[in-house]
Amino acid sequence: MPQPKVFSIIDKAVYDYNMIQPGAKILIGASGGKDSTLLAQYFGMRLRRLRASESSFKHNRKENDFTIEAVYIRTDFAEEFNPDLAKLFEEWEIPLKTVFVNTLERVQPGHKMSCYWCSNQRRKELISYAMANGFDTILLGHHLDDVLETLIMNMTRKGHLQAMPPVLQYEKYPLKLVRPLYYVPVDLIVEHADSEGWKKITCTCSYQDNSGRKEAREKLKVLTDGEYYQKKLLLESLRNIDYDYLP
Repeated sequence: MPQPKVFSIIDKAVYDYNMIQPGAKILIGASGGKDSTLLAQYFGMRLRRLRASESSFKHNRKENDFTIEAVYIRTDFAEEFNPDLAKLFEEWEIPLKTVFVNTLERVQPGHKMSCYWCSNQRRKELISYAMANGFDTILLGHHLDDVLETLIMNMTRKGHLQAMPPVLQYEKYPLKLVRPLYYVPVDLIVEHADSEGWKKITCTCSYQDNSGRKEAREKLKVLTDGEYYQKKLLLESLRNIDYDYLP
């Protein structure tokens, strides 16, 4: 049975950026949404194929093997992890744990909760969990549209040419962040999630303040007409910079 189209696109990103090292200990930041669920399915199937191949050829070599788990960072205003999705993680042989973080009590007097603040707090907990449990690679579910929306936000709001790297090696920690969905457009993820019948969980946060992200999404749609090819060209432009024609 041929693998889904989206898997082939993930394969290319993993190969192009050498995302997974032999013997890696990988942690998925599971949100309960379609993006991180796709990561779990892809890497669960990849590990299964790898082990089947080793068994078929009677190899005992494990240097290309990797281990993978997932953690759900649950905030004080988020739902429990969807039990139907949890069953899928079990089916894909990916252990799933939940870590609770009270983000509201961390907000300093005079400040308010925001999506950006909450995201930072959850990222800190994700890194802390990875460090405490010996992981060296964290997988995040940012896709192509996320990368380009971030680029647009930084350019139009900060005057800064910056997006999301496919691989980020921390200087302070023996950890790297990896984004295997780097080439995958959100429309294809939605299509795949629908075909698989995955249930979606939406944030129940009453402090949502992500108007900048929504504006960037609209600008991206205008720039590309929502076409995958145009989005790929925008991403490719970040690697083809002609400094002679820039300030």
